Amino acid sequence: MRMSKYFLRTLREAPSDAELESHKLLLRAGLAKALAAGLYSFTPLGYRVVRKIENIIREEMDRGGAQELHLPALHPAELWEKSGRATSMNDVLFRVKDRRDREFVLGPTHEEVISTLAAGQIQSYRDLPVTLYQIQTKFRDERRPRGGLIRVREFRMKDAYSFDADWESLDESYQLAYDAYTRIFKRVELPAVPVAADSGAIGGKDSEEFIYITPVGEDEILICAECNYAANAEKAAFLRRDAVAAEPAPMERVDTPGQKTIAELASFLDVDERQTLKAVFYEADGKPVLVAIRGDLEVNAVKLANVLKAASVEPMEEHAVRANGLVAGSAGPVGIEGMTVVADGSATEAVNLVTGANEADVHLINSNFKRDWDADVVADVSLARGGDQCPNCDGTLGIERGVELAHVFKLGTMYSEKMGVNFLDESGKQQPVVMGCYGLGIDRMLASIIEEHHDEDGIIWPAEVAPFDVHVVGVRESDEEVAAGLSEIERKFEDAGLTVLLDDRAESPGAKFKDADLIGLPIRITVSPRSLKAGGVEFKLRSGEESSVMPLDAAVEKALEVLQK
Repeated sequence: MRMSKYFLRTLREAPSDAELESHKLLLRAGLAKALAAGLYSFTPLGYRVVRKIENIIREEMDRGGAQELHLPALHPAELWEKSGRATSMNDVLFRVKDRRDREFVLGPTHEEVISTLAAGQIQSYRDLPVTLYQIQTKFRDERRPRGGLIRVREFRMKDAYSFDADWESLDESYQLAYDAYTRIFKRVELPAVPVAADSGAIGGKDSEEFIYITPVGEDEILICAECNYAANAEKAAFLRRDAVAAEPAPMERVDTPGQKTIAELASFLDVDERQTLKAVFYEADGKPVLVAIRGDLEVNAVKLANVLKAASVEPMEEHAVRANGLVAGSAGPVGIEGMTVVADGSATEAVNLVTGANEADVHLINSNFKRDWDADVVADVSLARGGDQCPNCDGTLGIERGVELAHVFKLGTMYSEKMGVNFLDESGKQQPVVMGCYGLGIDRMLASIIEEHHDEDGIIWPAEVAPFDVHVVGVRESDEEVAAGLSEIERKFEDAGLTVLLDDRAESPGAKFKDADLIGLPIRITVSPRSLKAGGVEFKLRSGEESSVMPLDAAVEKALEVLQK
């Protein structure tokens, strides 16, 4: 492809709203252009990368025995009502109506649709196991799109679904998908770390995310350097510090003027923060909830939502706090009425805790669970933080940030039971199919590859996903000998099975070299009067500093060797 005819325009500077390096380079290299917040048009150059990523995914999914299909992006809303996710995912659903006023959903994911298809196809245990996958456009009404392709409203995704007769067979299907993902990330040269994760709105039993660790990521990951335990902060477990030992003492009121925070209260009363009880207010599906947790800990809202089986859990607004008779800074579970009380295990195991008296500037000392207050639910709802002890060993959890690239779930029977995906077992008894789900974000993968593989001059594409193999730069291309050399180079490389982007534009050599570095193809070949006089073409790796002049045939052989083709 000759750049003089190619639909491509690079930028010297990135737009001011681009913050991440991957976002800047995506736009500067001309791979994509923003249409609106969270919506991107891919140029021919960018779409070549997308297709290469998709082909790698297809090869590895097919290798694991999965079968590709294609499902509609537009879903009848009643399917989502049937599964219950019209409520649990309502905040991200794009809803539309047709001319007959029937409601549809633009699919953010496809569990409902694949289940409906499978229900009509799977009849017997002989039809199992089977794994089906697609590469499809998804839609999510993200509140704050950010980071270029990291969080968008329309995106491409590979989603796969396995159907098995039992949990043991699901374990095998799950492992096949897991192994396929491991191979995919190796081929695109992305260091993706598998971590334990919360299943979120997808649901299911067990799940793991593949995380690209980067300071610009929006997910927090807890990792133990001693035993390699790794989990998303939403899921991470940890060993709490022991409670302060004591014998139960009588509860007493104390005046605490101006003491609003746990740190202030502990200092004022000269106690350890572990001897305090914090009350945190939430609204779960619009209903008030008070969470009682030891003062040295924080609440994990995702764990709380899972415990309450709530679609939405949000911190209570100030006006709602007042309307529910709560006193911020002096609240506690003693005597509380009219709302659900959830107690973290830390608050129920400790004794003689200081808690709010539900009166301004007054606290209670020596409050104890069951004797002085009770809870509707007792569960682990505490948030793991960097510095906490690993749940598996004596190591300490460190905190990293990362981008979620893929997520694998053991769904079990939650969708098959709701959507009627059943089979007859060997005894002729009807059973629900055991399902798994395996998603992988293609746009996020592209952005993460750029984030991982770049320098101050531009992108450095891994060979398997580079839009072209070789960038040929002509210097003084109007020179007859150079023009003839460019044509021969193009032909010889393409005859060898390599793809070529040839810069034949009437630009200065400096501008061409800058664009070559910015676009970042693995190999740059320069042909100029000087290189021809020296005996051939100039060969340079994008990832290296040195260049050398060599005969054209030798350059082709070296390119094949470098690219392993």
